[in-house]
Amino acid sequence: MSGDGRVKAPIPGIVTQIFVQVGDAVTLGQPLLILEAMKMENQIRAPRDGTLASVNVSAGEGVTLGQLLVELA
Repeated sequence: MSGDGRVKAPIPGIVTQIFVQVGDAVTLGQPLLILEAMKMENQIRAPRDGTLASVNVSAGEGVTLGQLLVELA
């Protein structure tokens, strides 16, 4: 996560759930998606308040370390 609103994968894994869609208003700490890695579910949260500008992954998709997941405007 970065202060500029780009949320990147902190670990490689599989996106199992997405709770938001483009245009949604989100608040600091709000759950955005679930990333499963090594049988552990990791909740990815909003790094700040904002509006969701893009969702760059889909449920069931494998992601790599540092891959861009979502962007906040």
